Amino acid sequence: MIKKTLIAAGAGLLLLTLMFGGDVASYIGTSIGWIHDSVRLQVPVGFELERARKMIADLAPEVRSNMHSIAKEEIEVEHLTERIAKLEARQAKGRISLKRIQQELDTGSRNIRFGSTAYTAAQAQDLASTRFQRYKTDDLTLHHLRRVLSARNRGLAAARKKLDGMIAAKQQLWAEVASLEARQKMNEVAQTTSDFSFNDSHLARTRELIRDIETRIQVDERLVDVELSGMDEILFDEEPSDSNEIASEIANYFHANPAVESLAEVTVDNQF
Repeated sequence: MIKKTLIAAGAGLLLLTLMFGGDVASYIGTSIGWIHDSVRLQVPVGFELERARKMIADLAPEVRSNMHSIAKEEIEVEHLTERIAKLEARQAKGRISLKRIQQELDTGSRNIRFGSTAYTAAQAQDLASTRFQRYKTDDLTLHHLRRVLSARNRGLAAARKKLDGMIAAKQQLWAEVASLEARQKMNEVAQTTSDFSFNDSHLARTRELIRDIETRIQVDERLVDVELSGMDEILFDEEPSDSNEIASEIANYFHANPAVESLAEVTVDNQF
């Protein structure tokens, strides 16, 4: 059927080219859409439902890939959070150390001791300068890492939301396909019921034929009963008298009724 449709469409396109020349492009576009719709309508609904189920199942690898990406990002965000926490702790200690050095330098002392180590004022200033530069660098790094962490947390939240949406959409698609399959089953049941109605009509015609046959048999039985009743009358009548007895009875009858005898003679003469 599809092959015939395509052949017919090809012939139609050739005819459009001959008829409309340069304007055939618009007709080709319309014809292609018509071919697509015609072919699509030839595909059974059950096949399309199975195709939809397969397409939904094919979403599973994509969902797993997104879950893997989210899990990896979660681990990296955890590592970044730990790095920031360690840097924040070091910055807190560095801030305390720099303030101590500042306080010692403010005293103007020539010898400054930090822990078990003694420093001259110049050495203390160099130490303070080095640590201060490192503190400022770490402070900028910490600021940058905090911004990165914030951005990655937003991206992770968006990815989780997208994954949840995909999972929900997939479940919704399963539900919709299940609903469509149920509706298709109802249509099939309705079609089966229609076929059964047709069979019931055939059954009714069969019953009518059987009733006609029964009627004919009843008529034949009635005729047989009539014939048998006639035979019974002949069989069970008294046996007829012999010809002499009948003749005597006739003579005696007319002898006892002269008027009847005269009328009978007149009637006989008129007949002959």
